[in-house]
Amino acid sequence: MSWLHALIIAIVEGVTEFLPISSTGHMIITERLLGLKSDEFVNLFIVNIQLGAILSVVVLYWKRFFKSLKFYYILFVAFIPAAVFGLLLGDYIDILLESVITVAVSLIIGGIFLLFADKLFSKTDDNQDVTYKKGFFIGMFQVLAMIPGVSRSAATIIGGMAQKLTRKTAAEFSFFLAVPTMFAATLYKLYKNHEALNAGNIDILLFGNVIAFIVAMFSIKFFINFLTKYGFKLFGYYRIIIGAIILILIASGVDLQIG
Repeated sequence: MSWLHALIIAIVEGVTEFLPISSTGHMIITERLLGLKSDEFVNLFIVNIQLGAILSVVVLYWKRFFKSLKFYYILFVAFIPAAVFGLLLGDYIDILLESVITVAVSLIIGGIFLLFADKLFSKTDDNQDVTYKKGFFIGMFQVLAMIPGVSRSAATIIGGMAQKLTRKTAAEFSFFLAVPTMFAATLYKLYKNHEALNAGNIDILLFGNVIAFIVAMFSIKFFINFLTKYGFKLFGYYRIIIGAIILILIASGVDLQIG
């Protein structure tokens, strides 16, 4: 992986991490379009730079992270499902990370669902506090995002709206939940693939995290404003179009499979 490859993938991550269009799916597609072969370091890079993007949440919402201990308890409860399923299905998830077809199909199915999400979950409660029960429910939705192309952001926001949270409240909790989730995923990936690191690619990994962090700072603000005003429908159409294009290219004989 070159510095240019790292720059492009990190920008894609920063832009897409908080949009309901699957950052992992877009990085996998970008990886293949750049002609990169899937190896231990590339897979590590794709997971690790998501932490850089997620850390932008801590900076932008730093006051919320000092609000109370209950805030952390609820995050922990919401994090448990992903931790359990991540440990149980880690190897299978790595296999899915190499499948562009999985990404395309997930984008289309998720896109169709987003077209109707605003109407399906239009009812909200006056009380917008995230309780332990609501947090755990959202955490169960986050498990779905282990499938490349589903989108962690989309899954957790929809999970929050299903608990009658507003789009903004659900989106913000999705951001907060991403912090422990991606921190744990990064540590686990580093533990499993530490042999893939060397003096040369550690610099590239750090560079990717910094770029993803900077770009994500702007992406968060855009997404919150856009989601509050317009909802999910446009993202749904985008997902369907991109997924369909990928499937058409593969059916036409274009080699987009990673390996």
